[in-house]
Amino acid sequence: MASTLEIKDLHVEIDGHEILRGVDLTINSGEFHAVMGPNGTGKSTLAAVIMGHPSYEVTKGSITYNGEDVLEMEVDERARAGLFLAMQYPSEISGVTTAEFLRSAVNARREEGDEVPLMDFINEMDDALDTLEIDQRMAQRYLNDGFSGGEKKRNEILQMMMLKPGIAILDEVDSGLDIDALQVVANAVNKQRSEDLGCLIITHYQRLLNYIKPDFVHVIMQGRIVKSGGAELAERLEADGYEWIKDELGIEDVTVGKKS
Repeated sequence: MASTLEIKDLHVEIDGHEILRGVDLTINSGEFHAVMGPNGTGKSTLAAVIMGHPSYEVTKGSITYNGEDVLEMEVDERARAGLFLAMQYPSEISGVTTAEFLRSAVNARREEGDEVPLMDFINEMDDALDTLEIDQRMAQRYLNDGFSGGEKKRNEILQMMMLKPGIAILDEVDSGLDIDALQVVANAVNKQRSEDLGCLIITHYQRLLNYIKPDFVHVIMQGRIVKSGGAELAERLEADGYEWIKDELGIEDVTVGKKS
């Protein structure tokens, strides 16, 4: 199913401090977009606002998903509609196993009475665990409880594989991963790549984009997108840093005063 996430002139603040200052971005299913930028420029704020983090206030602009007003949706409604966030810092939930959480999340997106058959769910989950090279026993552990940083990131991608969102947001999914784990995670993401999935990848480093090739790369500074291009833009950022963009645009301070 084709999906479109459209962000127009988005302004966001927290505690009276403006973080996003006019972001425009459209992501269609079948497209992979990467957002890059130095610390403190608003990257993770963008992801949090799309998914409805209550700490942030949208003061201007709009976010729509398939024509529906995302800002009018509760957090769970956004997820059920087909938006997904792989979090930078996944939460630990004691008392709920990974398998229980996943099955509940999958069924929440289906009509009542049309719950996924148990064996179908188990078989699909086992295949996803194999793809991510995750021990099958992890599905019976409490969600992220006592997991290493790398295990938490793999678990986020496991959720993405099971939920099959229309638009997935990967917020620094590469942080804390060694090269082997990064390759496994990237392979799993690439296996989901299709005309039914659009993806927004937030990252500091080009290394992730060596494995997950973006169609579009956007640079965010001072709370807005200041430059866009193809995969070659990420390669230049890796080689030359952000100074050339600052010089080109006459930007002195790229941040918005708070961590992104």
